[in-house]
Amino acid sequence: MTRRTRLAPSPTGALHLGNARTFLVNWALARQRGWRILLRIEDLDGPRVKPQARSGVARTLEWLGLDWDEGPLVQSDDLAPYRGAMERLAREGKAFPCALTRAQIARAASAPQEGAHELRYAAQLRPASWERRFEDGCANWRFCVPPGEVPFHDGVQGLRSFDPSRIVGDFILWTKRGVPSYQLAVVVDDHRQGITDVVRGEDLLDSASRQLLLYRALGLSPEPSYWHLPLIIGPDGKRLAKRHGGRTIDAYREAGAAPEEVVGLAASWCGVGGGGKLSAREFLAAFDLARLPREPIVFTPGS
Repeated sequence: MTRRTRLAPSPTGALHLGNARTFLVNWALARQRGWRILLRIEDLDGPRVKPQARSGVARTLEWLGLDWDEGPLVQSDDLAPYRGAMERLAREGKAFPCALTRAQIARAASAPQEGAHELRYAAQLRPASWERRFEDGCANWRFCVPPGEVPFHDGVQGLRSFDPSRIVGDFILWTKRGVPSYQLAVVVDDHRQGITDVVRGEDLLDSASRQLLLYRALGLSPEPSYWHLPLIIGPDGKRLAKRHGGRTIDAYREAGAAPEEVVGLAASWCGVGGGGKLSAREFLAAFDLARLPREPIVFTPGS
């Protein structure tokens, strides 16, 4: 079986330096190991999606020197596959409609995650019964998360395990805006597009357990292998953002930077070189997964 991975930018804004590092490593792993690469534009994040960014993300990746074998495929072009998966989960009683507001869920949560954008939805909040027929646009639909740990082996992090029922509980699959959540869309897409290897940032590490539960609930196989990279963070320990002084890749380009400078900086975070100029092809030749730092990398302005 030919192994396949995907570059999956989300057009919620211009790509930043952390994105560049992740896409470079993903691309290098694929080219070194003979995987095929698919470009997928993940544009279902509603109000955060910026239409002008859809075409811009592909141009930015090309400017860095990356290429791919298929795509770009755009999620919003066809919602039918996600709707079919949602209908099956509803029909089998594995998902339910939820009309509770965020405030109501917050009041019921005994210990929401600190700083999390998702509140834990405890199983006790599920309705006693519900109609097993999916209706779009009337409410959020949530997955009936079974209790227990979901272990998996990560190509970077090693053996990891999470219990989604304790972390987020019954998470959203479909929103009342009429679009699938990230968790459902990524599972449906990765399966139907034959993705065998998922390379992304460590901030999505616990999502792997949720997505594996969905693979099993939908009867999908084979399950993908995961590779979660340590994050690029600011001096405050939080994921790199504008407040840390890190500019977008396009901002560097508009300021006259060469792609080799951006690649060189990203390479220095991967145990390659000393931060000088480097082309994507030179990065590919020098990259060694064994030298990739396993701890978060701190970015400081001017570095």
